[in-house]
Amino acid sequence: MNLQIALGRAASRVQSIGAGMALGLAAWAAIFAGEAYAETPVAPAHIARAAGDGPPLWVVRDADSTVYLFGTIHLLKPGTAWGSDKVNAAFDSASDVWFEVTNPDDQAALVPVFQQYGLSPDRPLSSWLTPDEQATLVKAAPAAGLTAQQIDPFRPWFAALMVATGPLTTAGYDPALGVEMNLRARALAAGKPIHGLETIDQQIGALARMSDAGQMTYLRHYLKTYGTAAAELDHAVAGWVASDQAALAKYAHEDGRAISEETHQIFMARRNADWADQIETLLKGSGTTFIAVGVGHLAGNDSLQDLLAARGISVIQQ
Repeated sequence: MNLQIALGRAASRVQSIGAGMALGLAAWAAIFAGEAYAETPVAPAHIARAAGDGPPLWVVRDADSTVYLFGTIHLLKPGTAWGSDKVNAAFDSASDVWFEVTNPDDQAALVPVFQQYGLSPDRPLSSWLTPDEQATLVKAAPAAGLTAQQIDPFRPWFAALMVATGPLTTAGYDPALGVEMNLRARALAAGKPIHGLETIDQQIGALARMSDAGQMTYLRHYLKTYGTAAAELDHAVAGWVASDQAALAKYAHEDGRAISEETHQIFMARRNADWADQIETLLKGSGTTFIAVGVGHLAGNDSLQDLLAARGISVIQQ
């Protein structure tokens, strides 16, 4: 497999899976490598009802506007029950649906970005890593559909996304079952306009501009947690379904500040601040909007709710 093919496969992998904070990085896009997103209405999969009230839903209202905020998990195991009447009612009432991005499977856009920002063949990963870390990379590579040799020219941030995917897919997590996949199919089937809070270039660019030291910290986190990542996501999913705010705050912390302050700022704080600006703009209009973003953005420090509250905008849990 040549480098161009490896980049294409890696691009699909980043789009479709991600892990930890990478779950928030266009994770919900393509289902399989090379498969384009359907732009015509499709039948959304039936989702079993969650026990109790199900995952948390938040709402912001003014005199003529309603904005629902729903935290999602970007990939799930078969049979995960997360449906609820409150989410169904909120979604059905919305005239517009917003996700983190709208076009995350654009291979023509992604591969050139990864070629520009994702490679450093003059300083391969093997020159950065300890023997033990290299051994974990060798173990992780096949689960990402690549070999360690193919990942070696990747910059650390890009390799981290590859490493992060392996234990989750091995454990049965599937991006085709992610929450956004279902909601997007429902929006298309209902003819609801779909919008993005940011672009792929914004997401990838922010990560690619991490400092070298920050990138290595990021990669080493996923190498270190390779053996526990699936169990940690199991716990986060259970907390999400049960609307356990403490569990969700822990999940957000472990995938942000627990890695580094730089990671937290790039993946959470700065993005949430930008999204809060956009929600303020939506509130200046009228109508009902449904916004679905990774649940980590709605938990813990610098959550979207906290940033809105600091601006005098009340966010109420349904």
